[in-house]
Amino acid sequence: MLPLSCAPPLPPPQSRPNPSPSHKPKPHPCVLLFPAALRTAAAAATISFSLLAGNAAAVAAVEQPSEICRGQDDGREVEVKAEAVTNEQLVEEAWEVVNEGFLPDAGSRPWSPELWMQRKQDILQGSIKSRSRAHDIITKMLASLGDPYTRFLSSSDFSKMSKYDMTGIGLNLREIPDDNGSLRLVVLGLILDGPAHSAGVRQGDELLSVNGIDIRGKSAFDVSSMLQGPKETFVTIKVKHDSCGPVESMKVQRQMAARTPIFYRLEKRDNENSSVGYIHIKEFNAVAKKDLVSALKRLQNSGASYFVLDLRDNLGGLVQAGIEIAKLFLNKGDTVIYTTGRDRQVQNTIVADSGPLVTTPVMVLVNNRTASASEIVASALHDNCKAVLVGERTFGKGLIQSVFELHDGSGIVVTVGKYVTPNHKDINGDGIEPDYRRLPDLNEARDYLSRCQSKKLS
Repeated sequence: MLPLSCAPPLPPPQSRPNPSPSHKPKPHPCVLLFPAALRTAAAAATISFSLLAGNAAAVAAVEQPSEICRGQDDGREVEVKAEAVTNEQLVEEAWEVVNEGFLPDAGSRPWSPELWMQRKQDILQGSIKSRSRAHDIITKMLASLGDPYTRFLSSSDFSKMSKYDMTGIGLNLREIPDDNGSLRLVVLGLILDGPAHSAGVRQGDELLSVNGIDIRGKSAFDVSSMLQGPKETFVTIKVKHDSCGPVESMKVQRQMAARTPIFYRLEKRDNENSSVGYIHIKEFNAVAKKDLVSALKRLQNSGASYFVLDLRDNLGGLVQAGIEIAKLFLNKGDTVIYTTGRDRQVQNTIVADSGPLVTTPVMVLVNNRTASASEIVASALHDNCKAVLVGERTFGKGLIQSVFELHDGSGIVVTVGKYVTPNHKDINGDGIEPDYRRLPDLNEARDYLSRCQSKKLS
């Protein structure tokens, strides 16, 4: 976090596809500039994740550091004393985040800039005597929106969230485009005394390779998956300290490992000569895509002529994992999901960038606990005529949250957008209606998908 002084606001950070809106509250003169918000990537976040009510749906990167060498201000976060911002300023800071980015139809109560302005005036009529009172006011202010996903985070809760680790070695990565348009991966945050930190990795370092593989141009999600492995095994990474510092190779012992959420088997169905590859995905985590690719290939090699993808009771997980998994089944250029919101930075179309890994029919099992990232996968495959949906209507969690850090180390989660399926259906609230209540036979599924394709092309 950068110390504030009498200076103009910092320029907005460079954005990756589908980031959340920047937080740009007006600075008070001769005090601290309000910090830049943590930015979500919603469907494309570096470490975004999604759960049901009461849990955050996204975490992402802070402001991009300047390209400067050691001995100068290196752009790293500097601890800001909580006393540097008044209680009234803290409440106004939280108010401003909602004012700039909150999705009006996310809550159960009417919202407009005019009503929200009146709320601020009512709140700030008198002085706020204590920091705990300021936190209480922010909590009630957010609750008044009627959105269960928009809420206050204590400093301890925010700290845990901002250090969310999907690499297994205690660091977060963010993507930064260089002058040539390719991606560099920079260390966003570290778990203190975690494996990477103990090995000598520091915030702001650039990751260059993993186990000898050059990772330039790869996404943060893919590289995080490369860093994952069995607990207590080692991974060799090469980092460049700061923008002008030395390059160092180091061996890091993995502390945590993402458990595989993929369970699969080859089986025969009654009255069918063909074999089906059954795959159950319990959640979307850092290794889900990698393990699903392995499962699909093994099942194909074993003779599977079609697949049943079981997403029942899958409440979500990493949104980006769901997006990457959906792409495995889609044609190049097919729409995975649309994201919409008040801010243009939330408005995005995510498409598949390569051809499908499998072209055989797919049946996706869903129920009323199929939610969030799972609904993105189900709708992407269904709307692009790659799968039939079987079971019950899905949960209907299609909102996008951003996590913002406030000036005293606390934070707020704010709903800033929503997901819309390739067929332009709003997921949130209604969920997705399946095509069949019971599993159809292979010929029936093929006929359905053929009709779907014909309709799509007409």
